[in-house]
Amino acid sequence: MSEETQTTQPVKKKKVYKKKTKTATKKVSRVASDEDVATQPSVSQQRKAEAKAKSTKPVVKIVKHPSAKIPEYQTSGSAGCDVYTNIMVPKWLDPGSMEMVDTGLTIAHIPEGYELQVRPRSGLAARWGVTVLNSPGTIDSDYRGPLKVIIVNLGKERFEIGRHMRIAQLVLAKVEQIEFEQVAE
Repeated sequence: MSEETQTTQPVKKKKVYKKKTKTATKKVSRVASDEDVATQPSVSQQRKAEAKAKSTKPVVKIVKHPSAKIPEYQTSGSAGCDVYTNIMVPKWLDPGSMEMVDTGLTIAHIPEGYELQVRPRSGLAARWGVTVLNSPGTIDSDYRGPLKVIIVNLGKERFEIGRHMRIAQLVLAKVEQIEFEQVAE
């Protein structure tokens, strides 16, 4: 063999592993390649890294009433998650009137540097003229308390607010505080 051939072939190293049995510890030898010797993450390390990568989404903490529904995204591409009513008896909303609707959720934590926006659902607005008043509603990161949705009926017909109805959407948005600088003009 030439010198060139010898340097390009992987060097095999002998590793000694201890194998435990019920009666004794035996030394087991095997030939390991350079790939085995290199520091590769174990399967459990890979799984932990994958789990951590999945959980990098900001977390909004809520307290849920037993009869309430957790907000959920309808599709993987949805920007907003639907929030549901938590009323036991349906209510009627007359044209031109507004109602503060309970969701059965309490905001416990919104990450600093974010706001939770409450937005109308386009389907309710297009079919019934029902929308979210003060839209988008901003829930600040330091707010702790019940999540209620102010809706208004701008349509011409009465609108029934049912139990576990998708009433609005929630969007978590990154925000920055402004520093103002006064200038002459």
